[in-house]
Amino acid sequence: MTAPAITLYGTALSGHCHRVALLLRMLDLDYRQVDASAAVRATPEFRRLNPFGQIPVLTDGELVLADSNAILVYLARRYAPASGWLPDEPESAARVQRWLSIAAGELRYGPATARVALLWGNGERDENAIRIARRLFDFMEGALADEGFLAAGHPTVADLACYSYTAHAPEGGIALDPWPRLRAWLARVEALPGFVPMPRSQPKVA
Repeated sequence: MTAPAITLYGTALSGHCHRVALLLRMLDLDYRQVDASAAVRATPEFRRLNPFGQIPVLTDGELVLADSNAILVYLARRYAPASGWLPDEPESAARVQRWLSIAAGELRYGPATARVALLWGNGERDENAIRIARRLFDFMEGALADEGFLAAGHPTVADLACYSYTAHAPEGGIALDPWPRLRAWLARVEALPGFVPMPRSQPKVA
């Protein structure tokens, strides 16, 4: 049997990896996933794929790509150019790009960092990360007032980039009860064909 051309290096509990896996599945692409633990990421072999030692990394034949948002853009353009996952229209494209920037900024330093602190840190709440997360969720709640998805009236890579760490914010001590539109948006993403959940973890403290 011929191995898939696409390989995703990552871990099951990484939201950065999960967003890529979601798009791969939603595009119905054949791929294999290789576990890249911290020990693997320290090896010379992995550092040849990504000198920064970060996940995810995606290979597609001879192509090697790092950075989850860059991978989302590549997959949408390469395998679904007319699907709407990454719009061509300038205003819509700009909206998607803004959310990708938010995913790399406020989402990363808010709910993602709060989750890391409770799951793999010292077990204490990161109050600064929680404040960032709450401001972000207030902003997302407002953005979802007129649209069913973040950047358009249909799902885009912006939704996948922002989904995983938002859905798992309670693992960082951030309950999602105050944001009903946000919770409804999560449900819409979860209803998309090909959706698979990221495994949930139990924080060290409530």
